[in-house]
Amino acid sequence: MVGQAIVTAFQIYGISIIIAMLVAVLIKVMVTVTGKIEQSRVAVEVPQGEVCPVLLGIPDEDVAALSAAIFTVMGPHRILHISERNRAWASQGRAAQHSSHAGHPRPQH
Repeated sequence: MVGQAIVTAFQIYGISIIIAMLVAVLIKVMVTVTGKIEQSRVAVEVPQGEVCPVLLGIPDEDVAALSAAIFTVMGPHRILHISERNRAWASQGRAAQHSSHAGHPRPQH
């Protein structure tokens, strides 16, 4: 009885060693293949050119961030124009907010 338990324990131990070796070999193969794929990638050329003029209302940092995000998503395309289209909704919203607060006195602390 004890002898059978020892044999079963060695069998389980041997199977776990074999599985661990197979996993280690699989990881090594994956690292090697991934490394070769990374080395074989061709570097993307970043287009160099003049920056289009920007309206005074848009900060340069915003244009740079938008340009980088669009380049990341779309690839090397030219951005021709970035500007605000219509600000009527913003003006209407501000007017509605100011008029709603105009009739209420400020609390004094």
